[in-house]
Amino acid sequence: MKRMRTLVVVHATLIPPESLDGFTEKEIDEWRTEYDVISALRKAGHDVRCLGVSDSVAELRGVIAEWQPDIVFNLLEEFDGIVKYDQHVVAFLELMRQPYTGCNPRGLLLARDKPLCKQLLSYHRIPSPNFAVVRRGVKLKIPRRLKYPLFVKSATEDASLGIAQASIVEDPARLKERIEFIHEQVKTDALIEEYIEGRELYVAVLGNDRITRLPVWEMVFGTLGVSAAGIATRKVKWDKRYQEKHGITTHAAAGLSPAIVARLDKLSRRIYRALGMSGYARMDFRVTPAGEVYVLEANPNPNLTEDEDFSQAALAAEITYPEMLDRIMTLGLSYRAEWRAFYG
Repeated sequence: MKRMRTLVVVHATLIPPESLDGFTEKEIDEWRTEYDVISALRKAGHDVRCLGVSDSVAELRGVIAEWQPDIVFNLLEEFDGIVKYDQHVVAFLELMRQPYTGCNPRGLLLARDKPLCKQLLSYHRIPSPNFAVVRRGVKLKIPRRLKYPLFVKSATEDASLGIAQASIVEDPARLKERIEFIHEQVKTDALIEEYIEGRELYVAVLGNDRITRLPVWEMVFGTLGVSAAGIATRKVKWDKRYQEKHGITTHAAAGLSPAIVARLDKLSRRIYRALGMSGYARMDFRVTPAGEVYVLEANPNPNLTEDEDFSQAALAAEITYPEMLDRIMTLGLSYRAEWRAFYG
């Protein structure tokens, strides 16, 4: 790829330093993704600027107008502290007729709103756990049609915010308690799903109209799966000491039958298209011991840290980290946003 003016947009608190020297591992973990992406783009020869965004797009507008980047590499996961508002920043980029990486606003909207996403999947006959939504600020009514155990999480937050072992409940009393936790502590609606026991598999995809599926990845819960439920809590995902203590790892899924792999491939493509996604995404599945496949979530713009699942799945497909970022940028440049029909 030719040398490009690349504006990397991150949260205002996650602008990385030029070097890792002098920082603790805990400090580095905060902005590791941003550091890895920016460092790799600069090593590839691109002219890179980093802009932090918090609660205003004024500076973003100014930099785009003044510098005229070839592409915005979007690493923003929220706006003004609200996860669902990241779609509005991407919509703003489209209003500016500015090419960007990652998912388009429609795909972000549909995937971030988990109840709406599940309704769409149901319409397309894509299997996901039976569910109910308990709205915040509305009189609590315990749904009766769902079968225990149930899994309670935020209807909008990601990165496992609000998910713990207590998220799995076995009776109405604990269900009520967990719903109230989500309402009061996470401050969102509560999504209740029937808990699916089985292997947790991740399928990463790249593409706009044509989709490339990367090797199936798996989260292995180690000793945690013996003493507690194997679920991707916040500690499981982000606490390295906790991971080491329990032997929690992610790696290429082994021992899957060709039929299961084909099923995961087909479902991932259908989900991607049903939600109108673009750029890159990761689909989270559970596969039961009986071979039943259920989609748990669709995640647009997943973590791009070099040693995380998405990048490692790409590497397993013989796509190096710089090559993966190059593909993501190419997809951003080629995405046919609505403005292109009028302005080319």
